Amino acid sequence: MIIKSFELTKLNLSKSNLHLIFGNNEGLKEDILKNFFFKNFNGEILKYDEQEILNNKDEFLSSLLTKSLFGIEKLIIISRGSDKLTNLISEILEKLTLDTKIIIKSPLLDKKSKLRNLFEKNKNLICTPVYEDDSRSLNNVIDNFLKEQKLNISQEIKNILIDRSKGDRINLKNELLKLKNLSISKNKLSSEDALKLSNLAENYSVFELSDNYLAKNLKKVSNILNENNYSDEECILIIRTILNKSKRLLKIRHELDNNRNIDQVISSFKPPIFWKEKEIVKKQAQSWSTNEVREIIYKINDLETMVKRTKSNSMLFVYNFVSNY
Repeated sequence: MIIKSFELTKLNLSKSNLHLIFGNNEGLKEDILKNFFFKNFNGEILKYDEQEILNNKDEFLSSLLTKSLFGIEKLIIISRGSDKLTNLISEILEKLTLDTKIIIKSPLLDKKSKLRNLFEKNKNLICTPVYEDDSRSLNNVIDNFLKEQKLNISQEIKNILIDRSKGDRINLKNELLKLKNLSISKNKLSSEDALKLSNLAENYSVFELSDNYLAKNLKKVSNILNENNYSDEECILIIRTILNKSKRLLKIRHELDNNRNIDQVISSFKPPIFWKEKEIVKKQAQSWSTNEVREIIYKINDLETMVKRTKSNSMLFVYNFVSNY
């Protein structure tokens, strides 16, 4: 059964425990998972690659038959799904009464795909194609973000962001986060602000600088600083981005201190960590102790106070901070 992405809000997803999401729009896939599956879900989220499932087929089928002793719900995400899963899904449909929800994420599948045909033709299965975003869908992403963050920007700024995102909602969200961080220190955002910040997407972004700083990738941080000519206006944005990511890292470190598995902590973290970030977030969590992260947050707050008091060369303070631990 084909259910388009914009129709999911009208659908009772509990009617089917098998859902195929296919296409090249990775950002929309993550939005569907976040808004329709992860939201209000308090059970266990298990993530596998297709090959992991195929290499341990019998064990996987057995796990579907075994209910948790504590009644904890399970949500299984299978990445890079292909036609190789077709026989397994058919076997599940024939032999099992499925209590666990399984979501298969696949790249673009052509019309001859066996897996796609199985999900499209079976009324007990849900199949959702995710194609490239157009201007309308990107504008909806912006409006939803502004509503959540209680921000307001002009249509001119929206058009700039859509143009610079190059049809990718992942790029668009990065640009929106930059504006959000800048809005902390600037009440009214202009089109010039949007142009200056979005230019960074063409080379190294503020987010990449922040991520590599927290991952202690000294060589990468040095390359980013050398390749970019950040202005004094952008230094507050860099500080706020590092601060926000540090606060998230502190929460992760608290979870790890409770003797939890790092992969489990990252997978179940809320709000969900985007799949492209997971490896570097894992490295960040392994690079710092909880007390060290707490100390860094204090230092970042001090740095922000210092920068706000300085009328010129404020970027020099930021350079010194991210170049030294």
